[in-house]
Amino acid sequence: MSVPKQKFAAEFKHEAVRLVRTTGKSCAQIARDLGVPPHYVVRWKQQQDNQTAAGRPAFTGRGIPALSPQEARLKELERELDIARQERDILKKALAFFAKQP
Repeated sequence: MSVPKQKFAAEFKHEAVRLVRTTGKSCAQIARDLGVPPHYVVRWKQQQDNQTAAGRPAFTGRGIPALSPQEARLKELERELDIARQERDILKKALAFFAKQP
């Protein structure tokens, strides 16, 4: 029985490639974190590199429609807020851990 092909939004692909470039993690590690096959992330990175070198935007034609500037800014701020919350939670756990030690 064949498995239906998964489709991912362009924003998801861009974010996966951004994570590979900014975190220093391998494509395989990012793929595990995102729950996708590792070869997808490698291919997305190659596609983005090739499209950028050719002067064209990558991952067009599929996925979610283009966002208005306000929607794009809102998504960016929501992403930043999510990261700040994760950092805050990590710091809370660290504080609790070090407060327990004599």
